[in-house]
Amino acid sequence: MTTIYDGFDIESFEAGKGLWHARIRRADFSPLAIDGVLFPAMEVGFAWPDPDAAIADAKTHIDRFRRRADSDE
Repeated sequence: MTTIYDGFDIESFEAGKGLWHARIRRADFSPLAIDGVLFPAMEVGFAWPDPDAAIADAKTHIDRFRRRADSDE
């Protein structure tokens, strides 16, 4: 399951039976920069019980990154 959110692709995937995670990538495939370190993609969250919960957690991370980037400017 893939969702586009605020310029990011969020892909939920089952890492084990009933254990869902999310992978975040920029929609333009440029790397994510976190504290000066570049990542092609990032997996976030915990083992969620369903894909919707994993995507919701990924959206929360994206929002937090945006707030942090805005405050750094």
